[in-house]
Amino acid sequence: MESVKKRVTEFSLEAHDLYLNQSVPYLEESPDPLQFYRDWIGPNKPCIIRNACSHWPALTRWTPEYLRETVGSKVVSVAVTPHGYADAVNGDRFVMPEERPMSFSSVLDVIEGKQQHRGGVFYVQKQCSNLLEELPELTDDVEPHVSWMSDALGKLPDAVNFWFGEERAVTSMHKDHYENLYCVISGEKTFLLLPPTDRPFIPYGVYQPAVYHQREDGEFEVVDQRDSEKVPWIPLDPLDPDLDRYPEYRKARPLRCSVKAGEMLYLPSLWFHHVQQSHGCIAVNFWYDMEYDIKYNYFQLLEGLSTMTSQQHDVIGETRTERSKDLKHVDRK
Repeated sequence: MESVKKRVTEFSLEAHDLYLNQSVPYLEESPDPLQFYRDWIGPNKPCIIRNACSHWPALTRWTPEYLRETVGSKVVSVAVTPHGYADAVNGDRFVMPEERPMSFSSVLDVIEGKQQHRGGVFYVQKQCSNLLEELPELTDDVEPHVSWMSDALGKLPDAVNFWFGEERAVTSMHKDHYENLYCVISGEKTFLLLPPTDRPFIPYGVYQPAVYHQREDGEFEVVDQRDSEKVPWIPLDPLDPDLDRYPEYRKARPLRCSVKAGEMLYLPSLWFHHVQQSHGCIAVNFWYDMEYDIKYNYFQLLEGLSTMTSQQHDVIGETRTERSKDLKHVDRK
């Protein structure tokens, strides 16, 4: 198993040497579809595109006043958590946010500090094409799809999502099976990215799913979803990684980038990402379903090998810990 682990590590490091960039490059204008496919989608590499959505009316229209007037009375689903981490590991649980229906005006009041509330962090982040489903009045202010991306992929997006929340709202590290175009309308998003080939260095666990629930006294409790299957998720916080517990993460090579208003991040399928934002940041993203081709097949192989070698490491670590406890017990005698 050690030889497998060694080869998987070499495979991952080789990817950085052969083709991965050391930073996220910028494109200065909307690309040609074929060229974009050849340069970025095919090689599965991220980039930031400037001047591709800066002409959208949303960039100048979506002020608090305009949003109140246009969609203030609309009810949207808001993720509420005690500390800003929704869909994240908390102890031995994978905890999802409380999904709270609120008028958009009430969300604006929270973001602008006009409304006293019982605590918690608020984030409009429901990923079910919520721009089209919950806020269709805003769709004329953006494009229904990104034409050059749709042409490059030969399909329309599966979902168009709207994101709006507090500075403390954080997206924990995960990956998606989508080609993602993430467009910032106002404010700034900060991404930490890891390529799929770094999978051997990224720890996973399997957790009991649960949801946050805010009680009448304002405190949050964690409520288990007992009838749900356990969820595989990443327990590591890339902003403060526990390298004693997850030493393999030392070998990972994360990229960091900031996406500002009018800019668009191409986030390739299967890339691991962790996201922060400025207070009141608004973004729209387009999810295009990935192709389940040989790249996906190779990633599944890497995923399986990474899981095997990490489980072997965990067993060895547990055995050493138990042996250490036994020796200490003998010493006491």
